[in-house]
Amino acid sequence: MNENDIKKPSETNLDRFDELTDEMIDTSDIPPLSDAFFKRASWRLPKPLVAITLQVEPEVLAWFKEQGDEWERRATAALRIYAEAHQEPA
Repeated sequence: MNENDIKKPSETNLDRFDELTDEMIDTSDIPPLSDAFFKRASWRLPKPLVAITLQVEPEVLAWFKEQGDEWERRATAALRIYAEAHQEPA
């Protein structure tokens, strides 16, 4: 998303959404959530970020930037996934 996208008026009929009730929304294609799902689920809120200086190879930085405007968030997510995958079990 870029600045020009934000300036475009939405073509969505927002009044129609306001009129919808829960009963009017078709959820038939959503599978039911099992007890096992809720046993594994956890509430995760974003933590405040810490600003650092990190040296990376130019190709790595270029690849993340090619992924779009939120490349820094994606790089942070990739680091988190790596760190979590390599943690010792508690």
